[in-house]
Amino acid sequence: MDHFLKQKIFDNTIESYLYVLGTILVMLLLKRLISKYLAQQLFRMIANKKNQTARKSFLDLVVQPLGLFLLLSMTIIAVDKLRFPGVLDFKIYRITSRQLVESVANAIMVIVFIRLCLRIIDFIATILEEKANLTKDQTDNQLIIFFKDFFKVILVIIGILLMMKFSFNKSIGNLLTGLSIVGAAIALATRESMENLIASFIIFFDKPFAVGDLVKVNGFTGNIEKIGLRSTRIRTTEKTYISVPNKQMVDSIVDNMSLRTQRKAELRLEIDLSATAAQLQSLTDAIKQILTVPEIENKVVFLSETGKNAHVVLIEFFTSAEQPIEAFNLLRQETNLQIINWLEQHGIALAASNTSVTVKQV
Repeated sequence: MDHFLKQKIFDNTIESYLYVLGTILVMLLLKRLISKYLAQQLFRMIANKKNQTARKSFLDLVVQPLGLFLLLSMTIIAVDKLRFPGVLDFKIYRITSRQLVESVANAIMVIVFIRLCLRIIDFIATILEEKANLTKDQTDNQLIIFFKDFFKVILVIIGILLMMKFSFNKSIGNLLTGLSIVGAAIALATRESMENLIASFIIFFDKPFAVGDLVKVNGFTGNIEKIGLRSTRIRTTEKTYISVPNKQMVDSIVDNMSLRTQRKAELRLEIDLSATAAQLQSLTDAIKQILTVPEIENKVVFLSETGKNAHVVLIEFFTSAEQPIEAFNLLRQETNLQIINWLEQHGIALAASNTSVTVKQV
């Protein structure tokens, strides 16, 4: 038996192979328990341990990549005890097969580690979003989304640098120096993208709008669904989904309709020139009386102009900003119908050049 274990295959004894295989099998059997224990300890460090829902969510996110990271680490440590077979030792463009295997192993370790860190960031962002949802201010929510994406980008860059260091044996210091020069050239070539990135910071700190706000920009009206590093996503009133570069959101005039204090409706009546001054006075008084309802907070009715084509009566009224749009439109309809009915009863005609009531919502 001892003679059998001492036999060599590819420059290593069978006993060495069995030790390595046994170590990997033991780690394969225990990785779930070990990773779950380590994940629980990590959870206690970053979250409230009494929150069982968050605990389960964290374990679902972290246990699997953590177990894979531990298994790979132990496998690499165990295999490293073996002597690299001479029959497999060859060179490819001045790179030995041993160096190639080590580089691939290091790259896989870095990828798995960065994936684990990304899962942790997702969990932390989820916890912070739950806390932010308890407040009325939506600024916290969009900051969490922004910085989650921002830190993920930083982690990916760190992962690339680690792969360059451990897989390709490049000096990170020299690499960073080179990257600074290349980065300057890239910044000039991608000036628009950099401007959008800077604009995203301006949006977060200046706070002209937040996720969920109803805005009007560049001829589009819709609700803000996401503010990203490069663009802002808007769900329009036509239910389409558009992306507006953040630079345009900063440089353009953005009408944040969610921050208005009142809803405004504007009506322009063009009355036929045959109407007398007394009739026009009665009309303005009647419209003021029609607009005397609890839903209307302020109103303006006056004869704004007269000329060779028509007498123009301008009507504006304001309601609460919290009033649902359906109720607001119904109020506008009832007001229009009452005005038209009054005109018909008193024999006042609209101007021939415009036989309808022009209505404008602001």
